[in-house]
Amino acid sequence: MSRSPVVRKPRASSQSRIAGILAAARELLAEQGVASLSIYSVAERAQIPPSSVYHFFASVPALLEGLTADIHSAFRACLQEPIEHAQLRDWRDLSRLVEQRMLAIYAADAAARQLILAQHGLAEVTQADRQHDIELGQLMQQLFDHHFPLPQLPEDVDVFALAMELGDRVYARSVQLHGAITPRMAEEGMRVFDAYLSLYLPPHLPKRAL
Repeated sequence: MSRSPVVRKPRASSQSRIAGILAAARELLAEQGVASLSIYSVAERAQIPPSSVYHFFASVPALLEGLTADIHSAFRACLQEPIEHAQLRDWRDLSRLVEQRMLAIYAADAAARQLILAQHGLAEVTQADRQHDIELGQLMQQLFDHHFPLPQLPEDVDVFALAMELGDRVYARSVQLHGAITPRMAEEGMRVFDAYLSLYLPPHLPKRAL
């Protein structure tokens, strides 16, 4: 006599569990900052055992690296959102649109401000942020080149990534002084972004015929 197969209740996917852990860490960062974050506080907020957090993230820096990657996915998504080509007069219109989208992410996400703009002294997070910036810079360069034929850019400098990092330095200064990116400092950050790109992009680039 054959036995009926045992039907096991499917476990929650690893991706779902990771998303829950990162959501809890994001909430705690927004409320308390980086210094007070711990594996145990994240586990308590996520309502799971600490061992479950350790299964995916061996330490707080590892957890913050994962959260940094999650935050940068939002920046990547904003670069992939549709853009009305007909409304672009020159490349500065595109740069302003891109920076405004990124500023909107910073404004809505306190964890992004804490990890990318605040001074926390975590080398692992800083290194992860810089690596993601290189990827974002490449995406941004592709976006600009899609709308405007770019001149030959240096191969030994990630021009768009560096422009983005320079703008972030201004935003970080605003967060340190005011706890937020003020409209005045947002404008200054965009000016720094444009000023650096202007070293490599001529004032007038013809639009592509899309």
